Amino acid sequence: MKKKIAILGSTGSIGKTLLEIIKENKKNFEVVLLAADKNHKEILKQAKYFKVKNLIISNEKSFRELNKKKLSKINIFNNFNSFNNIFKKKIDYAMSSISGIDGLEPTLKIIKHTKKIAIANKEAIICGWHLIKKDLKKYKTSFVPVDSEHFSIFYALQGNQISNIEKIYLTASGGPLNNMPLERFKNIKISEAINHPNWKMGKKISVDSATMMNKVFEIIEAKKIFSLDYDKINILIHPSSYVHAIIKFKDGMINIVAHDTNMKIPIFNSLYDIQIKNIKTEELNIKKLNFLNFKIVNTSKFPSVKLVKKLQNKESLLEIIIVLANDELVNLFLLKKIYFTDISKYLQKLINMKEVINLSQKKPGNIKSIISLKELIRKKINKIIY
Repeated sequence: MKKKIAILGSTGSIGKTLLEIIKENKKNFEVVLLAADKNHKEILKQAKYFKVKNLIISNEKSFRELNKKKLSKINIFNNFNSFNNIFKKKIDYAMSSISGIDGLEPTLKIIKHTKKIAIANKEAIICGWHLIKKDLKKYKTSFVPVDSEHFSIFYALQGNQISNIEKIYLTASGGPLNNMPLERFKNIKISEAINHPNWKMGKKISVDSATMMNKVFEIIEAKKIFSLDYDKINILIHPSSYVHAIIKFKDGMINIVAHDTNMKIPIFNSLYDIQIKNIKTEELNIKKLNFLNFKIVNTSKFPSVKLVKKLQNKESLLEIIIVLANDELVNLFLLKKIYFTDISKYLQKLINMKEVINLSQKKPGNIKSIISLKELIRKKINKIIY
């Protein structure tokens, strides 16, 4: 029987990679839903190739453009409330890879409709893990993290107990600016910030990699997913991105998890049950293993990493405020309205504001309260900058 699949964010890099994997063995899968924001041309190509009957285009203009084509065999929807019309019973697997805070609501809404959900959205996990975890339990849906670092931890914990973990080290390549002198940072161009040496990613996440804010996010994710305290999670610079996580256990064993710099591997393993299907990968890279070159993070170059020390183990709005503020500041940098170094500078200013400090002590609430916080943070940032 074919596995029924839904992909939220099918026109992004994660969605496209998943479709490539499915394409290699089409007879085993049926894609029942594809969802995207604006790229209606790409999603239509995908729908025709994989014979998908249901599409969601959340952007109003793109939705109208697609509707003009009057496609008789494809149902086109404009929002995620349509899940109840699309899914008559639980599907086998859903990929949630819509970027940004916009990915939280559809992630929550699809959990009850799928047996397994793979989540590749940092913001959804950070801002809404308390809601996601509740729904996973309520609807008996299994969860797999897709980030290479978190999947590596997930993989290494097969047969191990989280309580046996002494320390986790997440690796960071250092991004495109690892070897750039600090004095050049203020005048970093957009083209330089998004030119990642190891991974092909979208502009926003590439900037996060350049500031190393993505590693701050990954520490928060690891804390939430694996129920760990922040002092059990560290970052190591590892330029080749061959090792994705190192887990030191209390029994003295150290598990080093490595794989090619290819997101196909964690995505493939999230789709197939472990040890059931083989994937073709590169031979063991002895050269990389001999020159792992681990280093401590230079916080003068990457001041965003200092934010980890401000995080508390108890649930609070601080992590959400950091995510929302970073989203706004990265967008301003990409619009050429602030300098690269302003991203971390203004973020630090924001979280040190008395009003924001008081707000950050509160516990996260429902999805409406989380989304409404976005506009408040945007106004605060504009007040700081202008």
